[in-house]
Amino acid sequence: MDYVEDIAELEALYGTPSAPALRKVAPHLTPLYRKWIMASRFCILTTVGPGGTDGSPRGEDGPVVTELDPQTLAMPDWRGNNRMDSLRNIVADGRVSLMFMVPGSDTVVRVNGEARVTVDGALRARFEVSGKQPRSVIVIRIGEVYTQCARAPMRAGLWSRDDSAGLPTVGEILAEASNGDEGGAAYDDAWAARAAGTMW
Repeated sequence: MDYVEDIAELEALYGTPSAPALRKVAPHLTPLYRKWIMASRFCILTTVGPGGTDGSPRGEDGPVVTELDPQTLAMPDWRGNNRMDSLRNIVADGRVSLMFMVPGSDTVVRVNGEARVTVDGALRARFEVSGKQPRSVIVIRIGEVYTQCARAPMRAGLWSRDDSAGLPTVGEILAEASNGDEGGAAYDDAWAARAAGTMW
């Protein structure tokens, strides 16, 4: 296998980015970047830590993040599987990336920055839903925000197709991974009610 081993070789292979690819980058939320991100109910949060990297889907019934100021975003950490992979990484190494998506749009907006985890009571209370608050909030200091080329969602036909028929269920995957000790049909049958009761 012929691997690329240094940056000079990589740059020689690809050339230089176009002017628009560089000029679209902002160091904070501009009015239009703000409008786009506030329309996003789903993003991927990527973190890095001593054990490696982690990419975590984050979703809300409304904006997936809240703006604290043009340089700062807040993301509630709602109920999940309690692995805390992203939170562990942020505590160890604050570097984060977020990839915001909006159904129907091939545009992706990306944010790179530094994050911290807080249990501040006033901030947690801002996200209260039906009397429940997140156990913590991720506060992201924006380093840069920019749009991603739309070609990948366009190639994938991301919003124009449904390829889910025949996919294995989570219960099936869990049963396979645990040699039958966990998961299976019973796990799948109970999932909808379990999720509905633990959404927030």
